[in-house]
Amino acid sequence: MLKNREGERVPEVVFRTRENGQWVDRTSQDIFGGRTVVLFALPGAFTPTCSSTHLPRYEELEPALRRAGVDEVICLSVNDAFVMDAWGIGQGAERVTLLPDGNGHFTRGMGMLVDKEDLGFGQRSWRYSMLVEDGVIQKMFIEPEVPGDPFQVSDADTMLRHLAPDAQRGADISLFARPGCGHCARAKKLLDEAGLEYEQILLGTDISGRTLHAVTGATSVPQVFVDGERIGGADDLEKWLANRS
Repeated sequence: MLKNREGERVPEVVFRTRENGQWVDRTSQDIFGGRTVVLFALPGAFTPTCSSTHLPRYEELEPALRRAGVDEVICLSVNDAFVMDAWGIGQGAERVTLLPDGNGHFTRGMGMLVDKEDLGFGQRSWRYSMLVEDGVIQKMFIEPEVPGDPFQVSDADTMLRHLAPDAQRGADISLFARPGCGHCARAKKLLDEAGLEYEQILLGTDISGRTLHAVTGATSVPQVFVDGERIGGADDLEKWLANRS
């Protein structure tokens, strides 16, 4: 039986992370001390639900979570730093911090380390999310203990509803982009500065160039859509934002 640890302190461990090609150790105190943190944990980088839904939706709603008082949104998995970094690059994760718990020390301390040997995974984290204030767990959403990989309560929308029940979702914005694209980075910056949540769809990762053309009629990126209406590239987006205000 997985225990709800609301009211308890998070485990004191050292995380081995990579920054700019160097090893950097971050302690639990570094991460949680004096701060409000949303952490969601999942079974593994590059796995289907984690890659298609869990991480992308937190990435999309990170600005709304920050407006609700969160200092950092963290994705934790029992994977090493190299795997987590590669996954983050592949996902285009720029807002959510990917935290490797390679040895499972934090996950074991949380009582969330489970056996996934039937999948060839060894021991991994159960899927859950939590709100932590100055190292103390205020709220946990733990997936039900049923066979498979349940994904019902640890999602970003559930956490946002807990933090800001009256939060209003804005327009549905989709951004088709390509890794390393300067104009795409500009479009993302414009949306971030406007405080707008958006879904990022990466060319070459999420879809192909042929699919982009079939869906949007365009061959270049970025391409921005709002509520299903094509806005266009970064210059078009800037004009749309100016007319919106």
